[in-house]
Amino acid sequence: MTDTRRRVKVYTLNEDRQWDDRGTGHVSSGYVERLKGMSLLVRAESDGSLLLESKINPNTAYQKQQDTLIVWSEAENYDLALSFQEKAGCDEIWEKICQVQGKDPSVDITQDLVDESEEERFDDMSSPGLELPSCELSRLEEIAELVASSLPSPLRREKLALALENEGYIKKLLEIFHVCEDLENIEGLHHLYEIIKGIFLLNRTALFEVMFSEECIMDVIGCLEYDPSLSLSRKHREFLTKTAKFKEVIPISDPELKQKIHQTYRVQYIQDMVLPTPSVFEENMLSTLHSFIFFNKVEIVGMLQEDEKFLTELFAQLTDEATDEEKRQELVNFLKEFCAFSQTLQPQNRDAFFKTLSNMGILPALEVILGMDDAQVRSAATDIFSYLVEYNPSMVREFVMQEAQQNDDDILLINLIIEHMICDTDPELGGAVQLMGLLRTLVDPENMLATANKTEKTEFLGFFYKHCMHVLTAPLLANTTEEKPSKDDFQTAQLLALILELLTFCVEHHTYHIKNYIINKDILRRVLVLMASKHAFLALCALRFKRKIIGLKDEFYNRYIMKSFLFEPVVKAFLSNGSRYNLMNSAIIEMFEFIRVEDIKSLTAHVIENYWKALEDVDYVQTFKGLKLRYEQQRERQDNPKLDSMRSILRNHRYRRDARTLEDEEEMWFNTDEDDMEDGEAVVLPSDKSKNDEDIMDPISKFMERKKFKESEEKEVLLKTNLSGRQSPSFKLSFSSGTKANLTSQSSGTNLPGSPGSPGSPGSPGSPGSVSKSTSQMAAITTKGGLVGLVDYPDDDDEDDEESLPLSQKAKVESS
Repeated sequence: MTDTRRRVKVYTLNEDRQWDDRGTGHVSSGYVERLKGMSLLVRAESDGSLLLESKINPNTAYQKQQDTLIVWSEAENYDLALSFQEKAGCDEIWEKICQVQGKDPSVDITQDLVDESEEERFDDMSSPGLELPSCELSRLEEIAELVASSLPSPLRREKLALALENEGYIKKLLEIFHVCEDLENIEGLHHLYEIIKGIFLLNRTALFEVMFSEECIMDVIGCLEYDPSLSLSRKHREFLTKTAKFKEVIPISDPELKQKIHQTYRVQYIQDMVLPTPSVFEENMLSTLHSFIFFNKVEIVGMLQEDEKFLTELFAQLTDEATDEEKRQELVNFLKEFCAFSQTLQPQNRDAFFKTLSNMGILPALEVILGMDDAQVRSAATDIFSYLVEYNPSMVREFVMQEAQQNDDDILLINLIIEHMICDTDPELGGAVQLMGLLRTLVDPENMLATANKTEKTEFLGFFYKHCMHVLTAPLLANTTEEKPSKDDFQTAQLLALILELLTFCVEHHTYHIKNYIINKDILRRVLVLMASKHAFLALCALRFKRKIIGLKDEFYNRYIMKSFLFEPVVKAFLSNGSRYNLMNSAIIEMFEFIRVEDIKSLTAHVIENYWKALEDVDYVQTFKGLKLRYEQQRERQDNPKLDSMRSILRNHRYRRDARTLEDEEEMWFNTDEDDMEDGEAVVLPSDKSKNDEDIMDPISKFMERKKFKESEEKEVLLKTNLSGRQSPSFKLSFSSGTKANLTSQSSGTNLPGSPGSPGSPGSPGSPGSVSKSTSQMAAITTKGGLVGLVDYPDDDDEDDEESLPLSQKAKVESS
C-alpha cells in the first residue's frame, strides 16, 4: 500500500501571484549526483514522472505553514509549495531540510544570510534574541522604527516574528489602538498603521493566524484605516459590518465552516482593498497572505462538498416553483461563487466536485432557471453553465441527448441556450458572444470522446442537426426571405454575424451533417442575401461562409452552387463596390483566385460562362484573365483528348483532379430518403407560412421558376461592362436563366459552344429546353459538343443518359 504520509501536491506561484497546481505525487529526499547535494524529489503518482527535483540549498529560506505546508523560493520570482496529505509526512521532510541547513526542526522558518554583512551577522549571532520595547503608547514610534529596520534582514525578520509571537505582542498593540482611537491620537494611529503593515510583510503564518482570528481581525483592519499618506481615514470596518451582509441562503450548521467563510472574505478584502498596492519588493513578501487565502478556499469547497444535507436543500429550493425571486437569485449567486471557488482545486478534486454537482442534478436545475424571466438569475445561471461546459462538455452533451428522449425540442437545455443567445438585449451582445462560445465548444468534434462501442461525434451531431439546428438558423431564415435583409439594424447584424461564425465553424468540422443541411435547406442562397447588408462586417461574414464551402473543393457543394447560380450575389457585390480598394474587394478577388490556383474545373467553367461579361475588363489583377485561360485550356483538352493525355504524362498529372470518393457513411447519408429527414427540417417562420411544404423541401426548383417568370418580363440584355472607372458600372445584373446565357454568349466574338449559335447550350434563347427541363437539368451538363459540365472528366461521353440520375448515383457513374 502506498505511504500516504509522503503524498503531496506541488504548487508554483504564477505571475498573477496565484498558486498553480502542478500535480500530485510522493516526496522523498536523497543525494542527487547531478545537483551535487541533498535534494527534494517528487514523483507523480499517476505515471512516476518527475514533478520536482529541487536541491536543498543551505542558504534558502524554507517556511513551514499550517503544519502541512512547506514553502520556499527557488529563484527570485519562482516560489514553490508542497502541500502534504498528513502532518507526519510534512514533519519528516522538514527535519531533512533542517538537518541539511543545520537548523533546529522546532523553528518554522530557515534563514538566508547571503545579504547580510559580516558585521550584521556577528551582531545577530552575539545576541540570541530580539528584545521588543514595552508595548506602551509613548513608545509606538520606537516600535515602528524597530519593525521598519528589521524588514531588510531575513534573520532580523525571523527574530522579530518570534518575539511578536511569543510575547502576545499583537494583542497588546490592538489594545493601544483602542486607546488611541478614544483619545483621537492621530500620530499614534499613524504609527500603528506602519507597525501592522510591517507585521504583514514579515510573511509569517503564525502571526496571520493571530491577526485573522475572530477576536483580532476587525481591529487589524481598523489600524490599516489610518494611512499617513491619506488626508482622511477609510471606513473599512463600517463597510464590513454594515454594508457587507453575510447571507446564509441555506443555513450552515457547522460553526467551523461558517467562521472559515467569514475569515476568508475579510482576509480577501484586506488583500484587495485595505493594503496599499505593494512595491515589487513588498509583493514577494506577501506570498504567505496569498497562500493563506488560497488554502482557505480549498478547505471551504471541501467542507461544503461533503455536506450532503446542505447541497440537497440548495438544489431543492433552486427548482421549487414556490421559491420567491429574491431568494432564488441569492441561491444562484451562491452556486456561481461555489463553482468559482472550485477552480482552486487540483484536477482530481475538481473531478469529484463536478461529479457531486452532477449527481445532485445541477443540469436539470439550470434548465429550470434558464427558463425563468429574471435576467440576473439567467445571467448567473449562464456563468455556472460555462464552468460545466469548460470542465466537461461530454457530460453536458450526454444530458441533453437523454432529455431529448422525453421532452419537446422547445424546452431542451441546448435550445434554451440558443434562444438566450438570439434574444440577448445587450446592445453589444456580450451575453450572446459568451453563449456562442459555449455552443462552439459543445459542437467541436475535437473534444468529443470516441470509444469502441460509442462514437460521441456521430450521436451528438445527429442529435444537434435534428433537434437544434433549426432554432439556431431561425433568425437567419426569417431575415433573408427577400433579395435584401428585411431587418438591417446594427444589433440584428451582430447577431447574424455570430450565427454565421458558428455555421462557418460547422462547415469546417462537421462534413456531411452540415452539407446535407445546407443543400436541403438552401442555406447558402439565404446567407448570400446578407451580402446586400449596409454593414460591411456582416457582408464579409456571408462571403467568408461561402469561401469556407468553396475551400472544401467538394463537388456536391459545387453542383449546388452552380444549380442556384450562387455567384450572382458575389458578382453583384463586387460591381457595387466599384473601384474602392477595400476588404470586400480583396476578399472577393481572393475567392476567385483560389478557384483559379486550385484549378476547380466545374466552378471555373461556371464563372466564365455566366459572368465573364461582367468581369472581363478587370485588369488591375490578373485573376479573371487567368480564370479565362484555365477555361480555354480546359476546353482545348476536351476537344483534343490525346493532347490532354500527353500533357498529363508530361506534367505528372498536375492538373487532373479526380472525383472525390465518398466515405461509405457519407454515401448512405446522401441516399437517404427525404422522409427520413423530416425531423431535421428548418423552422417555418411566420414570414414563410404562405409557402407550402414543396417550397421548403425544394427551394432550388422554386428559385428557378421565379427566374423563369422574370425572364418573360426582363427584355434587356446585359451590356459589356466598362470596369475601368468602376464607380458607376454600366453593367446591370438581371440574372434570369435567359440573361445568364446572354451574358455568356457575348463573352466572345467567335461561335463557341456556349454561344447562341450552339444548339447544345441549355441557356441559349434558341434552346427549347433551357427552362422547361427539370431542376437537375438546369445545371450546366457536359455534352458531346464540348460545353464544360459540373465535373470535368475526359471520358465523360454518355452524359445524356445520366441527366435524370440523383446526384449521389451520378457521382458514381462519373467517377467510374
